[in-house]
Parts: sequence; C-alpha cells; structure tokens
Amino acid sequence: MGYSVGEVAKLSGVTVRTLHHYDDIGLLAPSERSDAGYRGYDDADLARLQRILFYRELGLALSEIAVVLDDPDVDELEHLRRQRDQLADRIGRLEEMVAAITRTMEARRMGISLNPEEMFEVFGDEDPTQHADEAEEHWGDTDAWRQSQRRTSSYTKDDWLVIKQEQADIERGLAETLTDGAPPTSERAMDLAERHRRSIDRWFYDLPHEAHRHLADMYVTDPRFRDRYDAIAPGLAEYVHDAVHANADRHDAGRSTP
Repeated sequence: MGYSVGEVAKLSGVTVRTLHHYDDIGLLAPSERSDAGYRGYDDADLARLQRILFYRELGLALSEIAVVLDDPDVDELEHLRRQRDQLADRIGRLEEMVAAITRTMEARRMGISLNPEEMFEVFGDEDPTQHADEAEEHWGDTDAWRQSQRRTSSYTKDDWLVIKQEQADIERGLAETLTDGAPPTSERAMDLAERHRRSIDRWFYDLPHEAHRHLADMYVTDPRFRDRYDAIAPGLAEYVHDAVHANADRHDAGRSTP
C-alpha cells in the first residue's frame, strides 16, 4: 500500500494527527485505503505534501493552499513570485530589526543608554558602535575606557545631541581654519585644538595634552580616522594632527616658562 500514515509522518516531520486533519478537509487525501480503513500514500501524495508544507512555511492558510494546488485558473508561478517578494520584504525588515537590536546591545556595552529611535535621532546613519569590539580590545583595560563608560552611561539623548553639536562646531572651525590658509601652528588652529581636547576631557575621559598627542597620531595612522576627517575637508586629518601637537607644545612651553 505504499507508505503508511506513520511512515509519512516520520518522513515529513508532521504528526499523524495533522495528516488525518489534512485528509478530513480534503487537502491531502491518501491515494489508497486498505480494507481495514488504513491510509496508504504513494509518491505523488508525498510530493503534494511537500508542496503543502512549503506553502505553509510561507504563511499561507490551509484554505489558500488548497486553492493554489487545485484551482486550474491559479498561476502557481506568479503566486510564488508574490510570496517571494513578500518574504524578501519581511527578511529586510527582520534584518533591520536585528541590526537595531545589535546596535543597542553594543551601545549598552559601550555605555550608551539610548534606545534605537534615540540612537537614530542622535547619530543618524553613523554607527557609534561600529568598532566596539576593536575599541574594547585595545582600550578595555585602560582607565580612560572605564571612565568613558561610567560617564556616558548616564547621558540622555539631549546630552548626546549637545556633544554631537559641540564636536561638529569644532570640526567645522578647524576645516574653515584650514581652508582660510591659517597654519596649524596659528593661535586660531591651536585654540580649536584645545577646544577639541577639552570637549573629550569633559564628556568622555581625562585627556591631558600628552595623551591628546597620541590620540591625534591615530588621526593620520588609522585610515578610518583619516578618511572621516578628510571627508570634511581634504587634508583635515593631517591638519588636526599638527594643530593638536602645536597646542601641546604651547602648553608645555607655558609650563616651563618661569
């Protein structure tokens, strides 16, 4: 008699009760029945069951599946195209949700206590957690990292908006100073470099001038920092680096002056 209902259940992963239900509603009637009333399924029945399970996985109701399989006027290929498009949209939304949750998790790890909507309001398309693992690997054991996490964990959306605006003003000022032709050793450039240092020192971690030098070195050695600054104005990364070093030299000279 081909396959028994128990064998089909084992092969397909559905329950015997489900197969009985499919039979009762006419969705999958076995091709054979024994004299004792036992159901028998052939290869064609198994192929139909495979299609039923496929459509069920797509989210179709059993009544819709019956129409797709049995109505000769239904274009199954067109129906599959629509289901594929719907699934692609759903996958896209799910991927966006996963990405938002992942950014939130990384933000919590970095001490940023904002929800996904607030993260977007503050940072837009920029992802402040993009290099979270790398940052923690390099600085996770430092006092600066721990201090930054302690401070930022209490910041609200408004705090982050203030920080973002403050940093944008400083970067714009440095870009304008560069464009105007003022050298990085000028008072104007060094004052902006000092504002840059104090902003980080205020909001994130203690940043003495010598540490500011090391941070500025990364602006020219790390392509990501360089690209970010140079996207604001060509040559800005090198200019900020030189202005920071000039400002640190000015500070050191002031300390040594009797």
